[in-house]
Formats: sequence, structure tokens, C-alpha cells
Amino acid sequence: MTVDAAGAVEIRRALARLRRTTGLPVAFGGLVEAGRPRIRISELSGTATTSLLALAVTSGNGLGGKTVALARPCAVADYSLSRQISHEYDAAVAAEGLRSVLAVPVVVRRRVRGVLYGALRDAQPLGDRTLSAAVDAARDVEQALVVGDEVRDVLVAARAEPGQGDAAAWEQVREAHTALRALASRIGDPALRAELLDACALLTGDAVPAKEVALAPRELDVLACVAAGATNAVAADRMGVGAETVKAYLRSAMRKLGARTRGEAVVAARRAGLLP
Repeated sequence: MTVDAAGAVEIRRALARLRRTTGLPVAFGGLVEAGRPRIRISELSGTATTSLLALAVTSGNGLGGKTVALARPCAVADYSLSRQISHEYDAAVAAEGLRSVLAVPVVVRRRVRGVLYGALRDAQPLGDRTLSAAVDAARDVEQALVVGDEVRDVLVAARAEPGQGDAAAWEQVREAHTALRALASRIGDPALRAELLDACALLTGDAVPAKEVALAPRELDVLACVAAGATNAVAADRMGVGAETVKAYLRSAMRKLGARTRGEAVVAARRAGLLP
């Protein structure tokens, strides 16, 4: 699964969640096209037609375009009659029979990366509860896109071949490895988590293990944090566990690696090809 495909999957799941938590009959959405100030509607949920599929919504135009331009949620109680938006997409909206519509931006690092829509086929205001649920769904997508950005950064760093003496780039690889392992531990989607861990594996280089060492995933997560200079408290925060749990993982990893100190454990893990 590519990073972009993973983003589309997250959009699809967010739409299903939005409908489930609000009772809205229709939801749809998409991501901003690379290099263009517009979104492309790629995911539909509960629709009766395909009139909205592949629709390109330009920033500033229609409800979604207004949401992109303002980077905040927008809603109308009756789409075709609203004076708050322009009406370039009325035909597609009317073909689906939509009246009351809301749009919520997906914002990553202060940039709109996508829009989620929810809609009714009746003309009535959409309340705060519905808006709040849509915002929560957008946050899920934002997290997935952040992960995707981290994956791209890792791949760029990996291609730099920092082992050729570029100490700064090598340190960047190690930091990216630590960040990705921490992110992977919090991802619920097994496929996306596996993709992240595969990306981590790219960064361990071509080291041949000095001896067979089998560390549990969470033990390796702790060592990755330690290698980046994190304290137990910081590692616990990154991994979403308690400090005592981090200590237990670290003790276990040190025992398996035959290390007496944290530093020795990191060196041993690198020699074994487990850390970059």
C-alpha cells in the first residue's frame, strides 16, 4: 500500500465513522491535488449516484472550496439557495439530491490537505454535535497524513546514503527511525503499521548481525528512543506507556543484548543491525 493510497483509505474510514456517529445519510471527501489549489472528490459513502465522484473543487468555489480557502469548517442549510457560497457545482450536488451540507478541512502543518463532507437530503441546520463529529473524523485523517509525511522523509533520508561520511544526514536518519517507530506503535491500521515498520527496516542499513538477537517490538521501540537521547519519561510519552513499563522493556533489551548500560545496549543493537 502506498502512502497516498493509505491516505485515501483513511478518508474512506473517516467518512464511515462520520455517518455512523451522526446518522448522516451521505458523506464524501478527498485530498488536495499535488501542486494545485483544489481537492478531488475520491471517496463516496451513502451516495445514490456517482455525480460527485472525481469532482475537482477549486479553492474558493462552492462549499468545499470555501472551506479550503478559509481552512475552517463551513456549512449551509440549503445548498442550492445559499448566498454564502458560489454555485459552480450545483448540478452535481442536485443530482445527488443534497440540501444541507457541511465541509470540514483536513489540516496538516497549517496547510489544508483535504476536505470531508457530510450531507442531508433535507434542508435543515446541522447542529454542533454533527460538526464536532466531523471535526473528530478529520483529525483521524490528519494523523494518517502526518504518518505519510514521516514515511516520505524517511525514504528521502534513506536515499541520501548517509553512511558515506555525512554525519548530519546519518543523525537525521536515526531521528526519523525513532519517530516512525513511535508513530507505528500508535497506528491501529495493521497494513499502515506494517508499512511504517518496513520503512524503519530500510534505515537499519546493510549491517550483518554479530549474533542472533531477538528483541520484542516494544523493546526495540524503547532502544530507538534511547538512541535518540530520550529519557525514560520522554520515551514513555512517545510510546504512550508508563515510565515503569519503559524501564521494564529497557532492562529486558539490555539483558538480551548482554549490555550493562543504556549506551552499551544501543551500540549492541546497532552492531546487530537492529538500529541505524
